[in-house]
Amino acid sequence: MKVRIDYDLCMGDRNCNKVCPEVFEYDQDQFLSRVLVDEVPGHLENQVRKAARECAPGAIIIEE
Repeated sequence: MKVRIDYDLCMGDRNCNKVCPEVFEYDQDQFLSRVLVDEVPGHLENQVRKAARECAPGAIIIEE
């Protein structure tokens, strides 16, 4: 699984960082979240899906 963020939609509310800090980090300079990994480790896939579901603007895009 791969994940990316649509920066045109990201509101920078940090929810994804709270749900899965191993995959998402908050960029203090840009006020946006960033993806830390190229490929999501299998044991974190459910957390990434949860972060995507909880992303209000739908900025998290999962590629299976």
